[in-house]
Order: sequence, then C-alpha cells, then structure tokens
Amino acid sequence: MAVKIRLQRHGRKSYAYYHIVIATSEAPRDGRYIERIGSYNPNTNPATVDLNFERALYWLNCGAQPTDTVRNILSREGVLLMKHLQGGVKKGAFDEAEAQRRFDAWKADKQKGLEKVIRKQADAQLAEAKARLEAEEKVNEAKAEAVAKKRQEKIEAEAQAAKEEAQAEAAEQENPAE
Repeated sequence: MAVKIRLQRHGRKSYAYYHIVIATSEAPRDGRYIERIGSYNPNTNPATVDLNFERALYWLNCGAQPTDTVRNILSREGVLLMKHLQGGVKKGAFDEAEAQRRFDAWKADKQKGLEKVIRKQADAQLAEAKARLEAEEKVNEAKAEAVAKKRQEKIEAEAQAAKEEAQAEAAEQENPAE
C-alpha cells in the first residue's frame, strides 16, 4: 500500500482551495487520509501555502510519494532541498550546521526574490493608478472646456437676442403704429 502526499479539493465551484494530505494511493481524492499537513489556496496572488514543514519532511523521509503539484509546492517551500541536504549529511559530504547554513541562505535569497516581485507589483499598480488619474484629468479638462464654450455661446446668443430686441424696440419707438 503506497503512501502519497496529495491535494484534497475543498471550496465551491470555480473557487477551489486544497488541503495537503498524506493518504494511501487507494483512498478516494476527497476521502480518508492519514494526516493533514497543510493547505494551498491558488485563488490569491501569489498563491497562499500553509505547510507544516517538519511533518512534510518526515513523510518524505518515510517514503511518501508527492504528486506533481505537491512536489512543486514542496520544492517552492524548501522541503525537497532540506531532504537533499540531509542526504548530504548522511553521506558525510558536510555537517548538519553547513546544511542548515545553506538552507538559510537559500531561504533568504528566495525571500529577497519574493519581496522584489511584490514591490514590482505595487509599483505597477501605482503607475497604473497614476496613468488612470492623468487620463481622467484630461477628460475632465476637455469636459470643462466644452462646458465653458457652451456657456460662452449661450451668453453671446443672449446678448445678440437682447441687442436685436433693443433694436426692435428702438425701431418701434421711431415708427409708432401708423
């Protein structure tokens, strides 16, 4: 009976989130499992992963086989790297402290990359908001010019009408009803 690390689907239609579980290969996808070691929500940007690192590493060392998606998640979280480093310690290539130092260096580098991506997204949103504001200001200026032009035309038309009316009254007064 093979043990797998896989995803168990939850959530509603078109909005799925997953539990990362340890289950036998014969168990149904959403059925019985041995242990729940985390969750994965692909609906957020970036995807949210909550993982019990020690338990995932324990089950990998026990021989549990991850599915492709779970393998990607474990790799991104560093579980597979730690398993690889522990293999180097067992072979005597380096000691436990060196393995931990390498893992911490990898994690710090990964954190820098994530912060860079987040900063880039925030800058892009800020630039987009600035561009929208400038476009809206241009539209508002065009509307204001159109309104001012209409008002000016209306004032000129009223002045012309008043002038014509004054001329008509003056002509009437000069030529009283004959």
